[in-house]
Amino acid sequence: MKIAILPNLSKNKAQYHTGRLIRRLCGLGARVLMQEKLREAFGGSGAGFCPDLETMIAECDMMIAVGGDGTIIHCARYAAAADKPLLGVNVGRLGFVAELETDEFDLLDRLVAGKYRLENRMMLEVRYREGGAEKTCSALNDAVISRGTLSPMPDFKVAFGGMTVCDYRGDGLIVATPTGSTAYSLSAGGPIIDPQLSCILLSPVCSHSLLTRPVVFGPDAELSVQACFGAGGGAFLTVDGEISV
Repeated sequence: MKIAILPNLSKNKAQYHTGRLIRRLCGLGARVLMQEKLREAFGGSGAGFCPDLETMIAECDMMIAVGGDGTIIHCARYAAAADKPLLGVNVGRLGFVAELETDEFDLLDRLVAGKYRLENRMMLEVRYREGGAEKTCSALNDAVISRGTLSPMPDFKVAFGGMTVCDYRGDGLIVATPTGSTAYSLSAGGPIIDPQLSCILLSPVCSHSLLTRPVVFGPDAELSVQACFGAGGGAFLTVDGEISV
């Protein structure tokens, strides 16, 4: 089995635990792949090195992300595009989407032996316009539309099937997956949804209404969100806390 490891070395003790992980996997007979830029940190550990990320992902059978939730979500975009399974090892603070803690490396025996199950997670396809061109990206957690710091409060209109189904006035709007229901949406008062379910969660942020509530749509729903501002207004789109428009 060829396993690609993607560590976030900015995390406390991530380099130490990544070294432990490599030694454990190599001892079990797995072939570990890493990017060439990490040779200085992990040369001599038993890992093999690939010239770039694309080559490493193409050659591996599965991927392991070492870091916090942000690291795992970042790697999920690459794993989904290449149709490779992804395992998260938590060295961060939360670890909601991680399956393995650093004191559970004895379970790697089962991984290398093929005694594991795959868990499918729903992702969002986000389409937006930037500079006159339509662009597309994917989201494991959420897509957030929010007003600028000094922008007046906007109205958010959500259309489904060609009809306006929600009309919010507030600071922003979160469109989340079940995985993302424990992230920003939870802080905004949204419900926790079993990640094995497939649905789309719409959660308003600081809505200026006593009656506004989160809304759940089916997994195949195509939602259109429009932010309407007064003079001097503007909005930002943030996808999985990384892509910002």
